[in-house]
Amino acid sequence: MNPDCLTARQIAFGSLSGFLAYGFGSGLAPRAPGTMGTLAAVPLAVALKLLPAVVFWPLLIALFVAGVWICDVASRHAGEHDPGGIVWDEMVAYWLATAFVPLSWTWLLAAFVLFRLFDIFKPWPIGWVEKRFGGGLGIMLDDIVAALYAIVILQAAGILLHSM
Repeated sequence: MNPDCLTARQIAFGSLSGFLAYGFGSGLAPRAPGTMGTLAAVPLAVALKLLPAVVFWPLLIALFVAGVWICDVASRHAGEHDPGGIVWDEMVAYWLATAFVPLSWTWLLAAFVLFRLFDIFKPWPIGWVEKRFGGGLGIMLDDIVAALYAIVILQAAGILLHSM
């Protein structure tokens, strides 16, 4: 590790941007930090779903744009591209995935599981996006693509369930 780099704990608790990048500290989990970060996003997903669309969508876009900067700064402080503890990208992407499902624990859980599966296994083009785009944009975009995959499956499930 580069001696000029900070530890994850120093980044997470050293600034507001680090605290957000590390998902309010959830990204410091010793195992499955991405899953823990997504889990930390669930209560906020519920709160966000209660907002009118005219507030929700601009806010989500702002959180994404801020995330590009937040994740870029945190990854530079860590001295590596997309350290596992940076989970702001998972949080914003999960909020996107939940935007297209009803507010129920069943749908929130389905969005959680599908998003995590796509984020972990990275089917094409998720892995390509992760490698193609650098910095904060690359960190954020691969998770957004994983959320889009989850949205497609969730919408298909919704259509199938309503046609039965």
